[in-house]
Amino acid sequence: MPITEKIALEDAYTDVLNKARKGLRLSLEDLAERSGLSVQAIQSVQNGEPAQDVLEKLAFVLNLHAPSLIDLAEGAWQPAPVGNMAGLAMFTTWYGDMTVNAYLVWDPQTKEAVSFDTGATCQPMLDYLQQQGLNLKKIFITHTHMDHLADLETLQRQTQADSYGSAAENPLGLKPLVHQDGFALGNLRIRVLGTSGHTPGGLSYFIQGLQKPLVIVGDALFAGSMGGAAYAYQEALRNNREKILALPEETVICPGHGPLSTVGEERAHNPFFPELKMI
Repeated sequence: MPITEKIALEDAYTDVLNKARKGLRLSLEDLAERSGLSVQAIQSVQNGEPAQDVLEKLAFVLNLHAPSLIDLAEGAWQPAPVGNMAGLAMFTTWYGDMTVNAYLVWDPQTKEAVSFDTGATCQPMLDYLQQQGLNLKKIFITHTHMDHLADLETLQRQTQADSYGSAAENPLGLKPLVHQDGFALGNLRIRVLGTSGHTPGGLSYFIQGLQKPLVIVGDALFAGSMGGAAYAYQEALRNNREKILALPEETVICPGHGPLSTVGEERAHNPFFPELKMI
């Protein structure tokens, strides 16, 4: 739907700490030894009782940006609202006890559209296509976790659109994609980015041709956080840093969960990328 509703951040500071610790494969005891903190002090912070001095020590050991982590803990940061943009609609649906985002992008002149993921149900997307007179030409999947493609079969059946996903992660017989594949649709230009880490074949999609560039990232990156990547943490960090956060600062980031953000916001405020705060 039009992007007007404020959506809460997907992750709290405690999620950031857990994802970093698990990604680095550190036990609580390891973290206590390296930080000089007691396990009890760390557990207290993890239980939602942040102390700035403790967070600073944990951030240093976990290679997180301490001021950004503290801002999250204090509720002092939320990405600036992106607002409505001609050619972009976001659909947020409930999947169990969480919400998930799917997107439509279209050329306002030709009315040719592409979708990214389906969410728990594609019915709001189908209704919007009909209301706006849009013609869905292609379906792109960011990754194959069920919350992102739970209603893929319905969307395929109702639209007859071609469906695409990662060549490395393709149990559904989608047309295979690899990093740097490209598509042109009306005035839109879509570039496939390989952003594995959260999953082995995760993809993001960089889109030019609207008033601002967009990147649909699935669960590779969230506003103020990133998707869990315990098995390939460094790979996820590298792909996010080199393929998403290297895009122009005004690029709108459209994540699989939580609110929209921009490359500029995440470079400045995402705790997982302290090295970008020094540039």
